[in-house]
Amino acid sequence: MSQTIEVELTSTPVELYKVLKFEGIAASGAEAKLFIEQGLVSVNGELETRKRRKIVGGDEIGFEDITLIISE
Repeated sequence: MSQTIEVELTSTPVELYKVLKFEGIAASGAEAKLFIEQGLVSVNGELETRKRRKIVGGDEIGFEDITLIISE
């Protein structure tokens, strides 16, 4: 079952691994970076391996069956 979560950022841009950590998808920043390195995360439908990819409003982050919709 897939899950969509809307995430409102208080300031942008935010690094990808921080969004995963703050939203509870990863237990820590290190775990978030590991997920990204392993190719488990997509941004706007494309595989993303840059841990510090800047995330802004309008982006969509995918991880397993979770989609994060980013708004500002």
